[in-house]
Amino acid sequence: MSRPTAQDAGIIGSPQLVYGLAACILLVGAPHAGHLLPWVSALCAVLLGWRAYLAYSGIALPPRWLLLAITLGGAAGILISFRTLFGREAGVTLLVLLAALKLLELRSARDATLLIYLACFILVTHFFYSQSIPTALFMLAVLPVIVATWLHLQNGALPFERRLRMAAALLLQAIPLTLVLFVLFPRVPGPLWGLPQDAYASSGLDDKMSPGSLSRLSLSDAVAFRVTFGGIPPRREQMYWRGPVLWEFDGRTWTPGKKGRARPPQLDNLGNPTDYTVTLEPHNKFWLFALEMPAQLSVPSDLTHDFQLHHKSAVNARLRYGARSHLGYRANVVEDPRQLQRALSIPGNLNSRARQLAAEWRANLSGEEAVVRAALAYFNREKFQYTLEPPLLGTNSVDDFLFETRQGFCEHYASSFVFLMRAAGVPARVVTGYQGGELNDLGGYFIIRQSDAHAWAEVWLLGRGWVRVDPTAAIAPARVQSGLAASLPGSTALPFFERNPAPWLRDLRFNLDALANRWNQWVLGYDTERQFAFLTRMGLEAATWQKMALNMLGGVALLIALAALLLLRRLYTRNTDPAQRLYLRFCRKLARGGIARAEHEGAQDFAVRASRMKPQSAEAIADITSRYLALRYGSRVESGALPAMRRAVAAFKV
Repeated sequence: MSRPTAQDAGIIGSPQLVYGLAACILLVGAPHAGHLLPWVSALCAVLLGWRAYLAYSGIALPPRWLLLAITLGGAAGILISFRTLFGREAGVTLLVLLAALKLLELRSARDATLLIYLACFILVTHFFYSQSIPTALFMLAVLPVIVATWLHLQNGALPFERRLRMAAALLLQAIPLTLVLFVLFPRVPGPLWGLPQDAYASSGLDDKMSPGSLSRLSLSDAVAFRVTFGGIPPRREQMYWRGPVLWEFDGRTWTPGKKGRARPPQLDNLGNPTDYTVTLEPHNKFWLFALEMPAQLSVPSDLTHDFQLHHKSAVNARLRYGARSHLGYRANVVEDPRQLQRALSIPGNLNSRARQLAAEWRANLSGEEAVVRAALAYFNREKFQYTLEPPLLGTNSVDDFLFETRQGFCEHYASSFVFLMRAAGVPARVVTGYQGGELNDLGGYFIIRQSDAHAWAEVWLLGRGWVRVDPTAAIAPARVQSGLAASLPGSTALPFFERNPAPWLRDLRFNLDALANRWNQWVLGYDTERQFAFLTRMGLEAATWQKMALNMLGGVALLIALAALLLLRRLYTRNTDPAQRLYLRFCRKLARGGIARAEHEGAQDFAVRASRMKPQSAEAIADITSRYLALRYGSRVESGALPAMRRAVAAFKV
């Protein structure tokens, strides 16, 4: 605890300073209300209101034992709720609570300075939850208030409007230095510090699929990733973005199952290569997405035996990578027998009617391809319905869907199709990912959203390997060709922008997304690769970190020198009033006539000397000098005196 000085007591005793500090804590803490525990938000509001009332009424601050009890009780409550005091959620909650409590023991300038620093730190924590443009704009809007409060701490006599203008001026002056540091500061391959694990939220596709999992995901219009093609993009019905592959089925849920030994993946008869760049949003999982089938990737990754792309670590930050895929291929024409056996496994004693139907196809049809065609014809013929709100299914989920409800989303069709194939002796597996994408003409890229989540099937055919089969296309071909909205016209369950809104709303959305994409690419995604590319375009060839450091130091030094020159110029600039400017003009006329005024010479002394040297102008010299002295130093100035002096100086001739 710091002891207040007499000067501190005068500053800290100002209610305006207390209100300013409370406003800072409120501004940086209120947006966290959605992340805080409800009782913590309520407690902080009470503490801030209590402190404002004490400042208004002049009542003494509460005793320290009471603040200590509240602090320990609050920390204990946070520990019980989160079972830790560390991590993103618990840490931010504790910081906001301590900031509100610190305001109640404000006794010195040191305490106020600590509160200002704490407000700045809490402001930065908003980036733990969102790094979007609105978040950055909010932080920029709050910073002047914090700096203005700091200026109040330094000089309590300044009015609020002037403090705010000074704060804005200080922040504007910092922008050039910030830009130099941002552009030239050498990027490092990894982060300078680590974040707690709970700072990374899992989103998007999971490696499990059960009835309703993808239909729920399709209700979100959040961006999964964006794609820029190097040439002509493929047709929408060719855009299958491959994700997790699911092998094991327990009667309700599909999972990847246990990974055993398998042959390396093998692609043959490759054709129709397509190059593109993916900007993947963080989802806290290992898998990456690429068009079927991926052949090359620009980031370190593993291609599994079933053609999944796995990153070296969980994708906890936005990831940009280039890829090449071949839309024409043959995948694992020679497959490991153990993998084929896995692709035939189905749980026993479940879905007997589906097993019987598959057995009839196998007995009556010749060849595996005929079985595949029969299953697709069955879906097409039996009036199945594609819907985001299917009925619940029982223990025999496949039987219930195929013969009772006949309403489902893509996971229902993919799951039941693969079950039928396996029951008929055709190796099959479920593939999840995304299908299609929305073209943003303004940015020239495709947006793949969570509402594009999809599931399809792969069957292994002799001589052809793994072949993609999308049973959804047999029921709702518009889903594959035109998107989810086209297959569910008029559905109120779809996100608003998926329901064909007005053209101006769609254009506005594309404009905002293009702006967000630029922000992601050039601000949040300004990594080592982009930094070197940008500096190369600026003429800094073969830029090394040593050169960048020297350029950065040179830029910082140049900016400091320019700022110093401006300050010195302002220091030595004499502010002259109108009367003085007229008098200096009069002196310059005399100087051109050979009578120069010395720097130490007063106006009256100069007038006496000039009159002796030019007696013919003595009357005019005395008149102008007396007018100047009256305007400059007189207690009462007559109206019209300044224009009269201006006329007299203009008429003066040497």
